[in-house]
Amino acid sequence: QVQLVESGGGSVQAGGSLRLSCAASGFTYSTYCMLWFRQAPGKEREGVANITIGGTTRYVDSVKGRFTISRDNAKNTLYLQMNSLKPEDTAMYYCAARLTGCSFINNRLYWGQGTQVTVSS
Repeated sequence: QVQLVESGGGSVQAGGSLRLSCAASGFTYSTYCMLWFRQAPGKEREGVANITIGGTTRYVDSVKGRFTISRDNAKNTLYLQMNSLKPEDTAMYYCAARLTGCSFINNRLYWGQGTQVTVSS
């Protein structure tokens, strides 16, 4: 059974940092594209960052230079290092996985349960 379990969320002041983790199991992690999404109340879910099997990364413009996505295939774990956090980063953050096609298109994705990030001003 495919499982994606996020952790590392919390409350932080603007300018602070958090590192989110996503522990994967039930599939061949190293062969999947991995992604981070986020969703704030009243807003659509948006893609934040993704990383290919080969390690190529992509970011939404609003987080470029502040967030870093990485993967540890030996530990079946995905990370999102979040620096210089802003109140507008407040959202539920979700990890996701797809076997082919590393983009933010919402199809053929496995999803985690989410972890809350709250940034105060």
